[in-house]
Amino acid sequence: MPERVYDAYLFDLDGTIYLGEELLPGALQLLTHLRETRRRVVFLSNNPTLDRAMYVAKLTKLGIQVAPEEVVNSVVSMVAWLRREHPGKTVYPIAEQPLITALQDAGIPTSSDPDEIDIVLASYDRGFDYSKLQIAFDALWKRDAILVATNLDRYCPFPGGRGEPDAAAIVAAIEACTGVSCVANAGKPSVIMLETVMATLGLRPEQCLMTGDRLYTDVKMAVDARMDSALVLTGDADLDSVARTAAADQPTYILDRVDHVIPAAVRHQLGWSDVPSKSLAVGHRTA
Repeated sequence: MPERVYDAYLFDLDGTIYLGEELLPGALQLLTHLRETRRRVVFLSNNPTLDRAMYVAKLTKLGIQVAPEEVVNSVVSMVAWLRREHPGKTVYPIAEQPLITALQDAGIPTSSDPDEIDIVLASYDRGFDYSKLQIAFDALWKRDAILVATNLDRYCPFPGGRGEPDAAAIVAAIEACTGVSCVANAGKPSVIMLETVMATLGLRPEQCLMTGDRLYTDVKMAVDARMDSALVLTGDADLDSVARTAAADQPTYILDRVDHVIPAAVRHQLGWSDVPSKSLAVGHRTA
């Protein structure tokens, strides 16, 4: 369990702060405390079907104060990366409306004409069909376009153990028929997402704690950046999955609820009600 207070706290959302439409235990009191103590907070998500305004609206409805610039999802990081690394290039977005709108608002040219496409952008798209696959196929073969993705999650989880295929399925379909590999991923655990977040904070990795419920995105990003990480057991991961994870990719802390990122002594001073913790402290890594 953490014994120090960090300058900034990075949080995954679904499975960490909330699950579906419900706040998870301890989330509200934790975020209220971080605001009161002037700690920096950034919310991260690989979900490209929402824009910043949608996240702000959802968090506000749940009682959490948040500014738009404190939300970094794969839409935000992808747009920033395209503007920085591929200015003026034409993009074919296989995506839902929030990402398409974000590209348009950023002045990034888009097209569905294979003869004009420089970049095929694969994302979570519940309208994906054979005609979109054909356009991507033609662009990647005819113009030597590149394939990039907002995120490489295999599925999107829902309460009750349900889920649906995520962007990795679309990327795999394109790769399978073209033989072209995806060259960039704007979501966790990618360096593209991390660079976007750290530019927002203006801090060093060792000053931050990344907290999330997925070992292969949230924790992996922190490990690669030599940033401390906390895995919460309220979403995707459980202790069995931790046991199967290589030692080099282990989280710094394993916690049963998100407010346990605050040291126990501080929680006791604040008078927070607390359940017996099943938390485990694993090898502490710092940059």
